[in-house]
Amino acid sequence: FFGAVVELETREGEARKYRIVGADEIDSNEDKGYISVDSPLAKALLKKRVGDEVVIDVGPRQTAYTVMAIEYETE
Repeated sequence: FFGAVVELETREGEARKYRIVGADEIDSNEDKGYISVDSPLAKALLKKRVGDEVVIDVGPRQTAYTVMAIEYETE
């Protein structure tokens, strides 16, 4: 859900971590891994659980991820 930090793994075994945020919270610094709740990846991730596979279209190809972990940061 909104605010989640989601760890994904590609089929090639590459791990990636993203935080689902509002459009006004996106930082141009990609190191933070913030993605807009309106982005195709975030929309595909909503309501997913650990172990689920997510497939999104990236240009002319599809990219698949497995959800490895979901966390919510507390401030």
